[in-house]
Amino acid sequence: MPFPRASQALSRFTVLDLTRVRAGPTCVRQLADWGANVIKIDALMEDAGGEQPGGPRQGSDFQNLHRNKRAMTLNLKDPKGLDVFKRLAAQTDVVVENFRPDVKAKLGIDYESLRQINPRIVYGSISGFGQDGPYHKRPGFDQIAQGMGGLMSITGAPGQGPMRVGIPVADLTSGLFCALGILTALLERDVSGEGQWVQTSLLQAQIFMLDFQAARWLMEKDVARQAGNNHPTSIPTGVFKTTDGYINIATTGGRIWERFAQAIGAPELLTNPDYATAPARSKNRDALNEAIGKLTERRSTDTWVKQLNEAGVPCGPIYAIDQMFDDAQVKHLGIAQHVPNDENRHIQLVGQPVTLSRTPSKMAARPPEFGEQTEEVLAEFGFGKDEIAELRQRKVV
Repeated sequence: MPFPRASQALSRFTVLDLTRVRAGPTCVRQLADWGANVIKIDALMEDAGGEQPGGPRQGSDFQNLHRNKRAMTLNLKDPKGLDVFKRLAAQTDVVVENFRPDVKAKLGIDYESLRQINPRIVYGSISGFGQDGPYHKRPGFDQIAQGMGGLMSITGAPGQGPMRVGIPVADLTSGLFCALGILTALLERDVSGEGQWVQTSLLQAQIFMLDFQAARWLMEKDVARQAGNNHPTSIPTGVFKTTDGYINIATTGGRIWERFAQAIGAPELLTNPDYATAPARSKNRDALNEAIGKLTERRSTDTWVKQLNEAGVPCGPIYAIDQMFDDAQVKHLGIAQHVPNDENRHIQLVGQPVTLSRTPSKMAARPPEFGEQTEEVLAEFGFGKDEIAELRQRKVV
């Protein structure tokens, strides 16, 4: 029975996945979710019982990262295993890895080695700090990149010290950027006929994600600081207490500010010289927030959300994760998706946040067990039964 594809969009491409933990698997998940033929290479020396980098194989984290893939085992430290890998790479479109830069060269699976046998190969690499330079041998970790990339210095309340973001944003974005680079290289290959090396790092991704905060320094030499829940430029924008929780309110521009003041029953704010202009509201932010808070805490979150939306003022509740998945719009979007499996396991994971009208993505297959499709994959690449049996006997696969 053919392996089910998550989409037809990338179904013509084959990907060898050498990644582990999070940044690399995030990249490959993008390709798998859009239908690429992804083959996850499980290192033969790993604990097949589940304990491995990235958590237990049956755990929610691993399951969410490795759906829509197949898996085979391979010992890359054995010369015969390296030969097997090179035979696979010769027929492959993409290889993705997140080893430290020196490791892949020692194994003989670096870009220069593989392009000798397959000039069309697109080789994606994710590292902590880059493939060269003074820090290139350092191990990468998301929180380290958040700190060195400036994010922790602008996150959290003023005066309370640096604060990490609640998601591994450097891991996730470096994976997404690598996937984007791979897709760009595949498009370019249609013109040139040649592959290329796609590189990114946690540090580069984190700096890019600073976006306008980084541009403020580069263009204006303005160092952004921690602002808590206050937006750095659109004022008043932030978190306000209600009778039963909190609400986010965003007023961007003079007209929305006017609608907001009317909607909360405080038209006098519009004529108060301390708040009449954007610069004045910025200067007197704390006093303005306090005045708004005294009004918002008189009513419930639901009441304010309804009232402000009717007035055309951007706002929304602040959900815990369970509340978020119970929201009517989230349910309508269908981003929480069930994963089909023959074991009748309840697997529900986060689907792609992008919809294509003709070739949509779906949860087509559960994450593979350790080396689950080894024989199947090798046979597809031209290995005979006797050859596969010998590889098994020699503990190469």
